[in-house]
Amino acid sequence: MVRTPSGGAGNGTAASAGRLMSIGAVLGQLRDEFPEVTISKIRFLEAEGLVDPRRTPSGYRKFSEPDVARLAQVLRMQRDHYLPLKVIKEHLEAAGGDEPPAGSGTGPSAGTLAADPAAVPRESAEPGPPLLLRRAELLDATGAEEAELAQWESYGLVEADDEGRYDVGAVTVGALLRELGAFGLEPRHLRAVKAAADREAGLVEQVVAPLRLHRNPQTRAHAEATARRLADLSVRLHEALVHSALRSRHA
Repeated sequence: MVRTPSGGAGNGTAASAGRLMSIGAVLGQLRDEFPEVTISKIRFLEAEGLVDPRRTPSGYRKFSEPDVARLAQVLRMQRDHYLPLKVIKEHLEAAGGDEPPAGSGTGPSAGTLAADPAAVPRESAEPGPPLLLRRAELLDATGAEEAELAQWESYGLVEADDEGRYDVGAVTVGALLRELGAFGLEPRHLRAVKAAADREAGLVEQVVAPLRLHRNPQTRAHAEATARRLADLSVRLHEALVHSALRSRHA
């Protein structure tokens, strides 16, 4: 169905959408964060139902600012979490199409929020619903076989909840486990890494636990942002220590 800039389902009014952009202008905005994106990629995402731009009477695509934000969200979920488009689309539809998944990286940066809890927008004070995957979706997203997933689970590297669903982090973990496996590193070799991650998570939780219990939603949002920031610093420290240890062994 061809829509004109005067309105259309799913995109609100022209006033709420703000200025409308051509596909070329959208490409220019997205390339700062996603240098590999192309016009063909944007058209493909439209064909897959991930974005629904308006059309002029002549048939030209016109994207609103929410359309661009949605495209960035989709590209970020692909890049950061290796998620297939089917899973991304299901989550966006379940969240009403506008709410980013927890940990998607949209909105104010974790560093900004940690430094200034007042920077948390009121509508973002509570974390959004987590993105959860069924077992078959996790296998599809990682390209793993059932036996591989069972082995990851046996060593505690990937865990399902009580309903047999996995959070989005399981996709990233699974993809990394497969890459490490190509070098001969098996799940049993990585138990120490998992144990260290659990200890680091415990340290982060000690810092943010009092904030999580606060009655003020802004303070609880500050706790989540601080946890993300501490997790990022912990990962960077771990990386630096591994590289330092390797250099010292070959000095």
